[in-house]
Amino acid sequence: MRRPLIAGNWKMHGSRATVHALMSALRDGVSGFDALDVLVLPPAVYIPDVVRLADGTGIATGAQNVGDQEQGACTGEIAADMLVDVGCTHALVGHSERRALYHETDALVAARFAAARRHGITPVLCVGETLEQRERGETEAVVGAQIDAVAEQAGKEALAAGVVAYEPVWAIGTGVTATPEQAQAVHAFIRARLAEHSGHATDVRVLYGGSVKPRSAGELFAMADIDGALVGGASLKADDFLGIIARADEARSA
Repeated sequence: MRRPLIAGNWKMHGSRATVHALMSALRDGVSGFDALDVLVLPPAVYIPDVVRLADGTGIATGAQNVGDQEQGACTGEIAADMLVDVGCTHALVGHSERRALYHETDALVAARFAAARRHGITPVLCVGETLEQRERGETEAVVGAQIDAVAEQAGKEALAAGVVAYEPVWAIGTGVTATPEQAQAVHAFIRARLAEHSGHATDVRVLYGGSVKPRSAGELFAMADIDGALVGGASLKADDFLGIIARADEARSA
């Protein structure tokens, strides 16, 4: 049975004061949830603070992006070995906001994935379709191409060392959540696509991301191929994030 993972993407929010307050609440709240993993992804400038505040809690710290190159003349990027140096274990690659706002291509996302793996960081590969693509019936073609690009550049077995997060773009920050059945259908497709590339597809955790809230999380986590969540806005509120963690724990125990 795959171990659930609940990841909180803080995006471009926070201050040292709010980070300290949030992590203090999470430190107290995650005790007892030993059957799942918790990951937080703060803005890069707060990563060292979060690593320090998470010490001894089991909460892992990740980055919201990772450079596709080794250290060098790449102004504004952060190399994978730098992230390791400050205590990161995970990194998002290909988040929909990076793809849409900063025009990251499938090839660039794949290069970031490969760079993370070279330095032992677990990449969380974000895939998903826009509303227009869904309405045109292109969900599987879009998501499949995003996965295939990583397999081609990073190597097929590299996919098995990562995490995949399905984030329907039409459900991010909109308050709209895919129905459990809609999410499960795409998760099942993702797992089947992974199986075409690797013999370890059944071990890969596939998370759902898209306006996840405590009230909707339980039904999502009851689905066979949904192994946790990539949480956005709700991860900035300790009670909401802990509520989602609790729903994952309940689903595993059911």
